[in-house]
Amino acid sequence: MLETLISSKTRIKLLMKFFLNSNTTSYLRGLETELGDSSNAIRLELNRFEKAGMISSYAEGNRKYFKANTLHPLYQDMHSMIMKYVGFDKIIDNVIENLGHVQRVYVTGSFAHGLDDQIIDLVFVGTINKKYLVELLEKVEKHIHRKVRFIVYSEEEAKMPNHEDSLSQALLLWQNEV
Repeated sequence: MLETLISSKTRIKLLMKFFLNSNTTSYLRGLETELGDSSNAIRLELNRFEKAGMISSYAEGNRKYFKANTLHPLYQDMHSMIMKYVGFDKIIDNVIENLGHVQRVYVTGSFAHGLDDQIIDLVFVGTINKKYLVELLEKVEKHIHRKVRFIVYSEEEAKMPNHEDSLSQALLLWQNEV
């Protein structure tokens, strides 16, 4: 769907990179390696985004780093659109509400770094009905046309040093506000 609205594949990749996870920063050569596009195509798109105020930049050493401008009036709309494009909204709507006692849900893997992939890796923290989760994820996969893999941690397991470190690198997708 997004490809119909935005014809530039490089632009879509950059939207995914910066607007899926607002903490993502990157520089031109790093983006060239990650995205597999020419530095010129990436530079043109970055300049357009920066000129529009949607991406900000800062210099560190001899590198110019880019980051989504979360203060831009369209940031939340772009973030929401990218979340829907990936299918995270359907995962939230169809899965979490009926699972049991879910505390948090994280995205790990490629999507946590703002890269598109056919596999979505999730970490659920809480007491969850895994059989029901598998049934729901099978339905969600058909809607979003992506494979979803998951791990479930209890609250205690999530606090273990090796799990806590990996979760600090993940993108928090949902949190129980109670």
